[in-house]
Parts: sequence; C-alpha cells; structure tokens
Amino acid sequence: MEQALTLLEYNLLIKGLVHDSSVQGCWVTGETSDLRVSRGHCYLELIQKNEAGVTVARLGAVIWASTFAHLDDVFYRKTGKHLASSMKVMVRVNANFHEQYGLKAVITDINPEFTLGDMERHKREIIARLKADGVIDMNKQLSWPLAPQRIAVISARGAAGYGDFINQLHNNAFGLKFYTCLFEAVMQGANTVPSVIAALDRIAASEQMFDCVVIIRGGGSTSDLNSFDNYDLGANIAQFPLPVITGIGHDRDVTIPDMVSKLHVKTPTAAAQFLVQCGAAQLEHLGELATAVVGAVRESISHSREQLAYYGNYIPMTAQKLIETSRMHLVGYGQSIPVVLKSRLAAERSLLLHHQGTIKTAVGNHLERRRLLLASLGDKVSLLSPQNIINRGYSLTTINGHVVTSTTSLKAGDRIETSLKDGKITSIVE
Repeated sequence: MEQALTLLEYNLLIKGLVHDSSVQGCWVTGETSDLRVSRGHCYLELIQKNEAGVTVARLGAVIWASTFAHLDDVFYRKTGKHLASSMKVMVRVNANFHEQYGLKAVITDINPEFTLGDMERHKREIIARLKADGVIDMNKQLSWPLAPQRIAVISARGAAGYGDFINQLHNNAFGLKFYTCLFEAVMQGANTVPSVIAALDRIAASEQMFDCVVIIRGGGSTSDLNSFDNYDLGANIAQFPLPVITGIGHDRDVTIPDMVSKLHVKTPTAAAQFLVQCGAAQLEHLGELATAVVGAVRESISHSREQLAYYGNYIPMTAQKLIETSRMHLVGYGQSIPVVLKSRLAAERSLLLHHQGTIKTAVGNHLERRRLLLASLGDKVSLLSPQNIINRGYSLTTINGHVVTSTTSLKAGDRIETSLKDGKITSIVE
C-alpha cells in the first residue's frame, strides 16, 4: 500500500509550493467584500464577478496593522474615501498558506488611481444614462418661487448639519419667517438611496404645501458619499416637481444629486443662507416699491394742490360767465317754447290718429293669424297625443313616471308600467 501523508505534512507541502512559486508580489484587481477592521488589522475578501453579477472567484485577504494604517491613509487622500466593501481595487498581494489557517492573500500595496477611475467611470455611466433618458436638467429648468418660505427638509433628525440649517434659517437677521417640515432619512450607508427616495415620495404626495426641497447632510466622512452616486436617486431628484437644493458633500465632492438638483451648495448653512437671501431680496424689492409708491403719491398730491389753487382762481370767473350766458339762453327759450310746443302738439295729434288706425288693422290681422295657428296646432296635438298613438297599436313604457327610451336605463328588479290601448300592464325587469 502506498505511503499516506498526514494532513499537516500535506499542508506543509502546499505551503512550500506556494512560497516558492511566482505568485508573490503580483498586482491583482478585484472587488472588496466583507471588509472589517480588528485590532488595527484589516480582514476582507477579494472577489470577482462576471457580467451577470455572479461571483466567479474568491480569496480571503488581510492587510496587517503595520501596513493598513499607511495604505488606508494614502487611499483616502487620493480618493476621499476609506477602504470599504464593494470597492473595485488594484492591490499587490503575496500568497500565504498556513498549515492551520489555509490560503490567504497578504496585501502589501494598493493603487488608488484604479479605484478612483472605477468610481469616476461609474459616475460617468450614471450621468450618461440620465442624459440619454432626457431627465438630467429637468429640475434645473424649474423656476424658483420669488420668496421660498415653505421648506421640505430631507435629513437625519440628529445631524449637526440639520441643526445648523434650522438655526441659520429661523434666526436670520432680517426677521423672515420660514416654515420647515423634516422628512427623516438615512444619510449614509446602504439604506441611503431607498430612504431618501421614500422621503421624496412623501413630499410629492403633498407638494402643494411646499415651495422647495432641501436635502442636507452635514459633517461626517466623505467616504459615506459613495452611496449617493446612484441612478435611481438621481432620476428621482431630476424629475421632482419642486426645486431641489442639495448640500450633502464637501468642497471637493460633487455627487449625482448635486449634478441634477436645481441648486448645489457646499453646506447646510449655505442652503439656509441662500433661502434667506431670496427672502431678503424680495423684502428689499418691496421696500423699493414702497418708496416709489410714497414718492408717486407725494408728487400727485403736490400736482393736485397746484391744480386746486389754479381752479380756485379760475372757477369764480367762469361760473359768473356761465350764469350770464345761461340767463340769456333762458330768456330766449321762454319766448320760443309756447310757439314750438303748439306746433309740436298739432303734429303729434295728427300722427297719433294715423297710428291708431294702423294699430287697429294690424291687431285684427294678427289675431286672425294666431287663431288659425292655434286651430292647426290643436289638430296636431290631438293627432300626436300619446293616447292617440297608443290607440293606433303602440305602447308606452314608464318607470317611476318617466318614459323608458333605452334598456340601459333599466336594471334587474325595476318595476315598469306599459300602457296599451285597452289598459296598463305592470312588469318586473329580470
């Protein structure tokens, strides 16, 4: 019988083969999964998926504490994000096989440019899709209310940024009144997208109550912003019926929501300042209008006073002249009225007699025509009366006193009455 190896001997043999092979110090691309940090060491899995999203390769990996702090710092400074799960990475690995713990890849270096490129590629794909769908600029094309005061806010209730926004908005130097309503949402992690979309749906259900929407996320790590680069979230914001202000990143970070919203600001405080400035601008405009109105009124009063002074001097002379002229006209009218009146009465008397004869003849003719018409209509009414029609062999069906003209007006159980020449029949509709 062939000599068998113990498991330890076999594992030591594999260990020797791995450590002597050419798999040491290779650059490998993959996606991080199940990443966790314990006692300064970073434990994770490197996986590879095919186009259908099915994992086709998997390898456990570790970054020892002596290396991890440096690599994570370099990665953060380059990408603005700490190492996390679901990231595409390019890492240098050494294969390590331990007779007790099995095969593991020890990561000794990382290429942040690869991850940065993948993140940008993903963002560009989302932007291209939004453009192809024709929605990317829809929210930007909405008009601002002159002074937006009814604000729907999407944020985490306890977030420092939300507190800064509310304080800045309600304690503004102009004494402007704003009405805010918080729609709570998760602003970091895997639940960010469904949570924010759900908040948008709740706002859309009562959109007439608000002038605009503010999405804010103050403080925190920029590594949490990755979840905002999502097509569904971008499409929802782009097509939202109210103008949207986003303040969810930092100076150097521009997320998909920032690109599709009506206005992108750096911080929640900046969002509040913008709204206050809108109100202050309208307040200033109202002040200018008030000043203009006061000036116009004063000018009108001054002009009216000048006119009154002029009329005060002009009216007495004009009135006296009008009185004299009118007195002369009255004297002339007093002399001519009797003559004109006598002539006019004679003419009207003659015309009245003429009209009297004409009216008498016209009334007689009209009455005769109406009598003939009534006789003709009486014959027609008698001929077309329902009873005469029934007497000729027809029937008349009614329900509740109303004539039935179509079967669609009836339903099962209705009681109908049919009139015939010699009586009536009552029926129940089946």
